[in-house]
Amino acid sequence: MEPESTRRPALEVDGLTKQYKTVLAANQVRFEVWPGEIFALIGPNGAGKTTTIRMISTLLQPTSGDARVDGFSAVQEAARVRERITYLPDEAGAYKNMTGRKYLQFMAALFSNDRAEQKRCVEMAEEICGLGARLKEKISSYSRGMSRKLLLARAVMTRPSLAILDEPTSGLDILNALEIRRMIQGLADEGMAFLISSHNMLEIEYLSDRVGIISKGVLHCVGRPDELKASAGAKNLEEVFEKVVQEYEVR
Repeated sequence: MEPESTRRPALEVDGLTKQYKTVLAANQVRFEVWPGEIFALIGPNGAGKTTTIRMISTLLQPTSGDARVDGFSAVQEAARVRERITYLPDEAGAYKNMTGRKYLQFMAALFSNDRAEQKRCVEMAEEICGLGARLKEKISSYSRGMSRKLLLARAVMTRPSLAILDEPTSGLDILNALEIRRMIQGLADEGMAFLISSHNMLEIEYLSDRVGIISKGVLHCVGRPDELKASAGAKNLEEVFEKVVQEYEVR
């Protein structure tokens, strides 16, 4: 990678805040994600992760602050941001009556009117998902692992600047989860930036370059997994998470 001083972040989150009447769901959240970096945003349920991700994804208007993708404002230039990101929520699904290949072709046509670009996207997705001949079969016949591989391939086939993944391996067995993680790492090695959220601390520790821990809407710490463990005197990221959350949740 080039030195960070010579590059522009893929994502800059600058003071994102969301106020719901009496609930401050996100409070002055700030971090950045660099090209080729896997950044994990973690926290307990109701901590503000989903609210922050939805503001970055332009699905939710912030009360104040902004997020910029490739320099474009999520508040002022939402359409330009949406051209540069992909968002794969945990509950995402595909059209089960379609074959895997038809689904990829359908989604590529939504992305671009250019036939050559559509073909390139589908070919990339087919290579990434590794489903081979099973792409000729209906998605209704797929296992959860196969469906998740297809969805991830669909999400990244447009080569977004930033891929936002919520619980990317939730419900998968060990082998399928490993395949998904390797897919993500391979794409990051090629320069794609990732913002991921997961409750699986072992996965986060294994996959992420840097981690941010959010609690009660506040991003309390950001660093590499080894830095966070050393700072907290912890053996693993689960213990770091526990210490940070307990410290701030009781306040």
